[in-house]
Amino acid sequence: MKYSKTHPLIAGTLVLTGTGLLSRLIGFFYRIYLARLFGEEGMGLYQLIGPVLSVSFALTAAGFQTTISRLIAGRTCDEKLHPLFLGLFLSLPISFLFSAVVFLQADTISICFLSQEKCARMLRILAFSIPLSSLHSCVNGYFYGRKETAVPAFSQLLEQFTRVGCVWLLTSGIVGRGGVPDISLAVFGLALGELASSAFSVIALILSRRKTDRSFNLQPVFSKKLTRDFLSMLLPLSANRLSLTVLSSIEAVSIPIKLREYGLDDSTVLSIYGVLTGMALPLLFFPNALTGSLSVMLLPAISESQAKRDYDRVRQNTCRTICFCGGLGILCMLLFTLFGKWLGSFLFKSDLAGYYLSMLGFLCPFLYTNTTLSGILQGLGKAGSLFAVNLAALFLRLSFVLLGIPVFGIRGYFYGLLFSHLLQTIALSSICFRTIKKESRLTS
Repeated sequence: MKYSKTHPLIAGTLVLTGTGLLSRLIGFFYRIYLARLFGEEGMGLYQLIGPVLSVSFALTAAGFQTTISRLIAGRTCDEKLHPLFLGLFLSLPISFLFSAVVFLQADTISICFLSQEKCARMLRILAFSIPLSSLHSCVNGYFYGRKETAVPAFSQLLEQFTRVGCVWLLTSGIVGRGGVPDISLAVFGLALGELASSAFSVIALILSRRKTDRSFNLQPVFSKKLTRDFLSMLLPLSANRLSLTVLSSIEAVSIPIKLREYGLDDSTVLSIYGVLTGMALPLLFFPNALTGSLSVMLLPAISESQAKRDYDRVRQNTCRTICFCGGLGILCMLLFTLFGKWLGSFLFKSDLAGYYLSMLGFLCPFLYTNTTLSGILQGLGKAGSLFAVNLAALFLRLSFVLLGIPVFGIRGYFYGLLFSHLLQTIALSSICFRTIKKESRLTS
């Protein structure tokens, strides 16, 4: 009986892990395709709109999805739609407003915030995907709350296949006619992917409710208690996510600005930025899909062991995880350090990407360990400490961007990456073991 209760959770985690790995694999090869098609400068332009997309997701989607999921998990079958309707009622107006601002002020955002007027066209296309992303995330939160992970998993894959397929068809047609495709087609594919996944999620929602409830209707029911519970959970989640995202966005858009201060021309700046953020770092982060999946599975396992006050198991899982991720990081560090130049030339047709991979390989042990330490701390209920450490690391990295790049060029940013991830590893592991030691003493 115990197995039957836990089995859906294990199955759901495996479904999400498998589809997440497959989606990341598709995205990785898609990025290689874009890099070869549009070149270093084109990838630089495409990567520049990333901060706007990240801020929109943090503001209109991420917190809503988590809040809806948590509230639905603790409700009866008849009430499970209520948090979803309230989430849509709050998130959709915000997303439409933000979308309108991005569309109407695309030129201003491109010049004043991104420092690249060529991004305006891409931002106008991106604006259409913002409400769709909000809708998609809210409906996914509903299915996560019901522990039905198949719909979010399949919608993720559908989004990737639609994006990649549409961009491939459009660019192939243009190249076949002797034309030169524009990088804005990649943003158009992103919007179409969101449209497909949103439509699928809404259809799945309607079919799911009609199957379980023959009197199903879409009449929203709100209450003061539900609204209070929703906002009390949403506001801190969104505030934490948004503050980290805004700082990360400032860091991202400051890199090209500071490279210009270093004395580089606009074309070289875009090439460096495109190679770093669109080629080298994604390849460096790719093995992190394994540690990210491990982190997802660790959170409920650590929480369960903590609830049972079995701190020996918590300590054992933590030590094994650090050893596994550290070992994986060392292997990847050797791979990128020794073969980074070849990988950059072979995959992206870019010698600069290979040089950056060989330089940044030293990040791997810290990068992969931090991912799982974050999952362990969330399982131990130390989300506040995790937020503080991540915030401190971001400020440290931002200081290297603002002060180091004008003096050392892009190497100044590499120093910031290394020191910030080293700080995170030391701080997170310290908090983790101190928490385990303290709580095990209290229960002994």
